[in-house]
This record gives sequence, structure tokens and C-alpha cells, in this order.
Amino acid sequence: MNRFFTGLHQPSDAKHINPVFISVERLWNRVSDFEVEDWVMDSGAFMRHKLGKGHRPVKEYAEKIVRWKRCGNLLAAVCQDYMCEPFILNITGLTVKDHQRLTIERYDDLLHCDTGCYILPVLQGYDPEDYVDHVRQYGSRLSVGMWVGVGSVCKRNGSPKKIIDVLMAIKMERPDLKLHGFGLKKTSLANVTIRHLIETADSMAWSFAARKSGKGQNDWRNAVSFKADVEVEAKGQRHLMELILDMQSSQLQNLD
Repeated sequence: MNRFFTGLHQPSDAKHINPVFISVERLWNRVSDFEVEDWVMDSGAFMRHKLGKGHRPVKEYAEKIVRWKRCGNLLAAVCQDYMCEPFILNITGLTVKDHQRLTIERYDDLLHCDTGCYILPVLQGYDPEDYVDHVRQYGSRLSVGMWVGVGSVCKRNGSPKKIIDVLMAIKMERPDLKLHGFGLKKTSLANVTIRHLIETADSMAWSFAARKSGKGQNDWRNAVSFKADVEVEAKGQRHLMELILDMQSSQLQNLD
């Protein structure tokens, strides 16, 4: 993992952290600009579907992207994907195949709106083979080395192996893709294999942890602390990998 995006409730807190992930839902009725450096706009898809609301119209989302890209450096806006967790399918009454098709349709429609912002495509599915199938459905839309989100993994943080299976399946099909993990928690972010397979990730796990420990779930200082922990873990893992590579190199030289 090369970059971690901290998820925020309040756009006004973005001035304290870089980079950040902010849902368009937090900006929908906002009027004034906010201070931010690098950031990604999330479509709010998970929460809207969880609440049974469905997506906002593509055109309206596109208008919000255009409106808010003048704040800081908007690296990407996430497409309006359809999650494939069983409880979401129960809400929509549709199938994984339906959600995959609708995700691509929304992606295409958003591209046609010409927002001038990178639209982050999202791979959806539940079983590893679902994601491979979705890669193939996207076809030529996914160019070499493209930055792509991996959806429906945030509820599997308790079992990093399941996330690894999904990521590995995608990488076996398209090793060139730069993957983004949505909503990963510390258990997954601390996993060496997961960190190796993804390019970027975002998380609001700091808020849940703060609430459980009786701290402020909206306090940006807790977000800063969480981010620091994630980065310390990353540095430690990089150092370990460098030591292992050095040892392997020395062993090969001795063999010569």
C-alpha cells in the first residue's frame, strides 16, 4: 500500500489531515468551500443502499463533482457502485450479476457527464470468481495500470484471508491494476499480504474505535492518531521486507 486515505465525517476537518476520503453526502447541502489538500470523493453508495434509498441521479452526482473539485486536489470521484453483500442484495431484491451490470452502467453514465475528474471504477462481487467476472465485464474500460476500487470487502475485515482471496483473484486476472480497498480496518491494514496487493485504502474505523472507547467519534484528533498508527505499521513492514530482501541477496551472493 502506497497511500492511506482517512475517512472523515466533517469536511471542515480535512485541513488537519492529508489525504482524506469524504462522502458526497456530507457535501450535498453544503454551501461554502472547505480547506483540503489531496482527497477522494465517495459516492455514498454503501450508506444509501444500506438505508434503502438507492443512488441519487447520475447527473446530480456529476454536478456535485464539478462543484467540489475546486476545493483542494480532488484525485478521484468514486463511481456509484452497487455492493454485493447478502444483506444489500436482500434490500434491492437483485442478484450479484444485476449489481455488477448496474455498476458498469452507472460508471459509463458518469463518464459521459464529462466532469473533468477521474472516475474511480469499482469491481463488485462477493466470491473471488465474481470479481474476476466483473473485470472481464468492464473489458477495455480498464486500461493498463488503472486505479480501481474493490467493493464489498469492508464487512470482511474480521477475516483478512477472505479479502486476500478476492485481491489475489483480481491480481491473477489483471496484475497491472492498482487496487483500492474500501473501508479496511486495522486487522486488514496490518496484514502484510493485503498491503502488498493494494495500492491505496481508506478507513473510518478510527471513528468506531473512538466511540467504543468513549472518545469523540467526530474528533479529528482521533483520526490523526489512527492514521499515525497505520503509517507506523507500514514503515515497520517495509523495513522488515527490506531486511528479508537483503538477507536473500546476501545468500545468493554467497552461493555464487
